[in-house]
Amino acid sequence: MDLKLIPKSNVDLKHKCEVCVQAKQTRNSFKPVERNTQILELIHSDVCDSNRSPTRGGNKYIVTFIDDFSSYCHIYLIKTKDEVFDKLKIYKSDVENQLEKNIKRFRSDKGGEYTSNELGVFCEEHGVIHEVTPPYSPQSNGVAERKNRTLMDMVNSMLLSSGLLENLWGEAMLTACFILNGITLKDNEKTPYELWKGRSPNLRILKVWGCLAKVLIPDPKRKKIGHKTIDAVFLGYAKNSSANRSLVINYEVKEVANNTVMEARDATFFEDIFPYKTRIYKEIQTSEKPSSSTTIENLESQELRRSKRARVEKNFGDNFYTFLVEGDPTTYKAVIFLDAPFWKEAINDEFQSIIQNNIWMLTNLPAGNKAIGANRCLGKS
Repeated sequence: MDLKLIPKSNVDLKHKCEVCVQAKQTRNSFKPVERNTQILELIHSDVCDSNRSPTRGGNKYIVTFIDDFSSYCHIYLIKTKDEVFDKLKIYKSDVENQLEKNIKRFRSDKGGEYTSNELGVFCEEHGVIHEVTPPYSPQSNGVAERKNRTLMDMVNSMLLSSGLLENLWGEAMLTACFILNGITLKDNEKTPYELWKGRSPNLRILKVWGCLAKVLIPDPKRKKIGHKTIDAVFLGYAKNSSANRSLVINYEVKEVANNTVMEARDATFFEDIFPYKTRIYKEIQTSEKPSSSTTIENLESQELRRSKRARVEKNFGDNFYTFLVEGDPTTYKAVIFLDAPFWKEAINDEFQSIIQNNIWMLTNLPAGNKAIGANRCLGKS
């Protein structure tokens, strides 16, 4: 084919075809982000919904504040999204006082919790530039989005491996954040903790989340003879303290009730034992019905379940008396074989009392009528 036969035409390379744009429009590429070189120069933030049952404190969301330079993350558990502004003020006051530096820029999405008038006025008064991402562009706030995904994946794994209830996801979230701040990232040899506080973290305190913890009973409540520890489940690390947080699961002292969270420093951890996972397995076994091979002797040896409901005394008046005595005879034949002389004497005394008091009188049965039977109750008083 001879291309010279095709007529030549002048094409304007800067010309844009409106129809082509309408049919083939795609999203613009996202430029790579350069890390800042100073702490608090840029703070990323986002709100994450756990999509789980509320925590023991009624919290449903988390709000994260991440420093761009060090990747050090702070987490706050909140009940509603309108608490974000209050947590931002707490975070700003805390970090600026500890580091003696000021926050320069604050980046978030355009959620209603970040676009309120009071938050905008607060940033203007303190000289903070509030950067918001374009709508439907989570990639522009990728640091916070990836942090949320990493935290949620860790929380899900911790709950599944330990067997703990879902309402403890808040404790797992705080522990996951604590761990991430103490380990190195792929693009930096130093940990976020070291970049943020200027010293290396102590990784010896890390324990397996959800494991068995034998917590020492405090001196005022500890007895000289008996158990010295409480059985508990390790939940994490206390804030601004060297103590650990644990959930009490087996304790007989009244001052410390089961299913309460306590903070204690002295504890021994068994990192290969998970009480809640073992407890669920035992509950499944005990809930199964006994097989047909179970013998009658085994069933009789089991302790019968007795009702714990309190008995209510009933009063029918001064002329009525009720005696609940075990072993009373139910038939006259049983009376003969059970303390016969005493029962016969009691029957005769009752019979003579009826005659002396003229309780009844003999008469002929009217024609066409049936006699009504009468029973006497025999009982020990």
